[in-house]
Amino acid sequence: MEKRVNRWLTEFEKALAEGDAASLEALFLPDAHWRDLLAFSWQVMTVSGAKQVVDALKQHRVGASGFEIDRKRTPPRRVTRAGTEAIEAIFRFENDRLRGQGVLRLLPESGLRAWTLLTALDEIKGLEESTGSRRPHGESYSRDFRGPNWLDLRKKSVTYEGRDPLVLIVGGGHAGLSIAARLKQLGVDALIVDRNGRIGDNWRKRYHALTLHNQVQVNHLPYLSFPPNWPTYIPKDKLAGWFEAYAETMELDFWTGTEFSGASYDADSLRWTVRLGTRTLHPKHIVMATGVSGTPRRPDLPGLKNFKGRVLHSHDYDFPDEWRGRDAIVIGTGNSGHDIAQDLHSNGARVTLVQRSPTLIVNIEPSAQLPYSLYNEGTPLEDCDLITSSVPMQLLRRTHRMLTEEGRKLDRKLIDDLARAGFKIDTEDQTGWQFKYLQRGGGYYFNVGCSDLIVERRIALAHFSDIEEFTDAGARMRGGKVIPADLVVLATGYTGPEELVRKLFGDAVADRVGPVWGIDEGRQEMRNMWMRTGQPGLWFIAGSFAQCRIYSKYLALQIKATEAGLIRESGKQ
Repeated sequence: MEKRVNRWLTEFEKALAEGDAASLEALFLPDAHWRDLLAFSWQVMTVSGAKQVVDALKQHRVGASGFEIDRKRTPPRRVTRAGTEAIEAIFRFENDRLRGQGVLRLLPESGLRAWTLLTALDEIKGLEESTGSRRPHGESYSRDFRGPNWLDLRKKSVTYEGRDPLVLIVGGGHAGLSIAARLKQLGVDALIVDRNGRIGDNWRKRYHALTLHNQVQVNHLPYLSFPPNWPTYIPKDKLAGWFEAYAETMELDFWTGTEFSGASYDADSLRWTVRLGTRTLHPKHIVMATGVSGTPRRPDLPGLKNFKGRVLHSHDYDFPDEWRGRDAIVIGTGNSGHDIAQDLHSNGARVTLVQRSPTLIVNIEPSAQLPYSLYNEGTPLEDCDLITSSVPMQLLRRTHRMLTEEGRKLDRKLIDDLARAGFKIDTEDQTGWQFKYLQRGGGYYFNVGCSDLIVERRIALAHFSDIEEFTDAGARMRGGKVIPADLVVLATGYTGPEELVRKLFGDAVADRVGPVWGIDEGRQEMRNMWMRTGQPGLWFIAGSFAQCRIYSKYLALQIKATEAGLIRESGKQ
């Protein structure tokens, strides 16, 4: 197996050096895929088809050499990816500017022809991260007794008196913390701003019963993993405290209680003007780390203005115990709607859950965890992340069709029981919950018990199409029945990120950037995520903990390379 991989890498390096298109094409299957994360193209890009791969490789010639199996990583092995058995190997390479890593997959019966190839920038020579053997010595504050100590330097750093951050990060959740930590290790001065009063409040202030819906081993932040005794599903307040400790431990500059209300860009100075309360800053880069969602969507429901009770968006929901013994209507059947309905029920409220459209239901275990099986194999986290990023979108979609079908078989009893209770199950989308997340950021529920309560009729179910209008006392159905309510919770989702861009930066910038999040089917990549956008100096990071951990590295490297003059804003070397 190793001999075969080494032979392919040797032949690939030779064909690259000679620019031999015929020899290169002979090394790829007709339906091969090449994904590059900055190493060849300074872009996040995917190309499919042997001829297209060869054309792209010839376009992005970077003099790479030294292709060999990385002996410090998971050794070559037989695996099944997207339902296909393959030989999978992690390799390394370099050129005069960078060190790279990658993942190669050969099919057992394909000879020396690759099925998938990932090439990824690992580090820029001379601009490496200050970790491990390159960690700071601390001499500046440990041996000069006349100078400022570490705490003095930290206090001075975070004030930004007399200087501007090179990068302003908007949002202090896991996305903001991840990119800030990556930039810190590359020596890039970055400031996080968040409107909440305390680091971690974006989780701390959410509804009482909230925990993460995927398992702990998938959700580590860069450089600092969760302790091994942490629960499989992390409670919100425990996670909030970790965020606070993480920012302190990683020495991240963070302004809490700071509202970002917009910025303007000067194309001559290549800097932004940002007003933050009484301060005006001029960063060169702004990273929007505000998540997949924009602002809460509050639909204008018939008669809701006449309702005498309290109306909340799920974004503002908390304190379920104040509704004990009272009636509540929750509109929306995604994760938030179900969780809030269960939270209210568990705290003694009488709850009706209103379904607006068919919803994908997946049991939290094992079905919802199937996409993360790689992280349960004992493979090092760094290798799991590289392997995860090596799967091109076409094969990822195929994988999730298979996982969705497997999950439906596992969840068949629950799905049938829900259907008998009148719940409308989404069966049209065959790619499952993760592609719903990639495409729209929601539209599914991980069942942690609310579905069972619906089946048992302990939480009532109604359909939005059957509601005629809201009255002062609740929701009047088309048959005349009134569902009483003291509380209406709108679990109706959020606007897209592009609307927030338009609000904060104006129409011209929003038009240059275009859609944010969702899959660009032509490019087989997420739209405007983790890469240069149509607006110089404006970047976006969002997604799951794993996505932010993985792609914060490549976003930080692009900013570092831009500042080092290795690439221009257009992305050219």
